[in-house]
Amino acid sequence: MNYKNTKNIILLITLLTTPFVMGQNGQVKPLDIELNNYEYPFPVSYINLNIQQESLKMAYMDVKPENPNGKIIILLHGKNFNAAYWEQTANELLKNGYRVIMPDQIGFGKSSKPEHFQYSFQALAANTKALLDELNIKKVIILGHSMGGMVATRFTLMFPAMVEKLILENPIGLEDWKLKAPYMSVDEYYKSELKQNHEKIKNYQLANYFDGKWKPEYDKWVNILAGETLDKDYPRLAWNAALTSEMIFTQPVCYEFENITVPTLLIIGQRDRTAIGKNLVPEEVRKTMGDYPILGRLTASKIKNSELVEIDNMGHLPHIEAFDKFIIPLLAFIK
Repeated sequence: MNYKNTKNIILLITLLTTPFVMGQNGQVKPLDIELNNYEYPFPVSYINLNIQQESLKMAYMDVKPENPNGKIIILLHGKNFNAAYWEQTANELLKNGYRVIMPDQIGFGKSSKPEHFQYSFQALAANTKALLDELNIKKVIILGHSMGGMVATRFTLMFPAMVEKLILENPIGLEDWKLKAPYMSVDEYYKSELKQNHEKIKNYQLANYFDGKWKPEYDKWVNILAGETLDKDYPRLAWNAALTSEMIFTQPVCYEFENITVPTLLIIGQRDRTAIGKNLVPEEVRKTMGDYPILGRLTASKIKNSELVEIDNMGHLPHIEAFDKFIIPLLAFIK
């Protein structure tokens, strides 16, 4: 078989095994802002939430193992992602007998994008509890990545009796960015979100999440966000993104880690440099923000019953970038 034919076969296999988020000629495929035209890896269900004078729907995947061990784990996504990126993690947890629940928070993924909403981590945690109450779940292991780590932390502080164990994977909010970066209004965030496109989204993730080390398999997460920017309703999604950015900046959880008493695992990729507002400060200040090696150790020292796993040469998404190095300590901890 010659090189050209081999290359064509590889390309065909890639297209058949990658979620369809690219259109013809390599262009990003438009996606509606509730991802109705994007298929998730497991069946999606919804609960109705009547909050803040809004009738909203919250999407989630609830997957049960063939041989259950009686344990339930809920996986909370980051800001620039949705529950679909937990697919590989969920499959491994299912093999080990865990029931896996993966919600899209309000404002994200397949969940509602309200026109007016006062976002807070307390509200997102309360929505998450409403989902667990709907499913009649009283005890859960909770894993949060990035912004999901802030939600998981707030949930644990609000509902400690429900949390068996807490896992934080490269969570943001380990430092108070307000002490170093200037405040941006929701309107300013909104203007910035309206300017998003494939190039800007990829450049941001390349610089912050992967420290300049990109692999083709990361493209699908960029393509989802970029596809949504092409939808006629994108301004509504941009508005929600602006509201959640302001929430993240103004509602740090780092001052309350001492109040967490449940067993906690911190999984920290050491190459991560994610920090909100880093682009608004001088270079000498920027260098002091998002230093995850320092922040991980500091946070572990604050949480009394905690373990710290440092993954060298790894960025913001260990469960995407180096799955084995992520899942082995996770399984050891929750068992």
